[in-house]
Amino acid sequence: MTAPMHNTVAWFQIASDEPDGAKKFYGSLFGWTFTPDSALGDNYEMIAYAGGGRPQGGLLPAPNAAANHAIFSVLVADVGTTVAEAERLGAKIVVPITTTPNGLVFAELLDTSGNHFGVFCPPAQ
Repeated sequence: MTAPMHNTVAWFQIASDEPDGAKKFYGSLFGWTFTPDSALGDNYEMIAYAGGGRPQGGLLPAPNAAANHAIFSVLVADVGTTVAEAERLGAKIVVPITTTPNGLVFAELLDTSGNHFGVFCPPAQ
C-alpha cells in the first residue's frame, strides 16, 4: 500500500459517549472493525475497513454527548507551517500543536465556517 499524499484526508476520528453503540453502528453499516491501541491512549481503538490496508481512523470514548464528534485530518508536510497559514487565513486553533511520545505531530482547528478538522505528520521513519 502506498502512503497517502500530503494535503489529502488521511485520517478520521470519531468520539462517542456510547462507543460500544458506535462500534455496532459503523461495524454493521460499513463492516468496519475495531482494535484497541493503548499506545494512543486509554480505550482508543483503531478503525480498519476492507481495502484500507491499515487502520484509517480511530474511535475514542467521549465523556458526554456534548463531546461527541467526527472530524477528518489532513496529512501535511509540516504541521507548524500549516497551522500558521490556517491562522493567517482565519482559522482558530482548538488543540495546539502536539507531539505524541511516538513522534506523531498534530493540531486541530476550526475553519472560517466553524468546521472542526485536524492536520498531522506521522512519526519520522
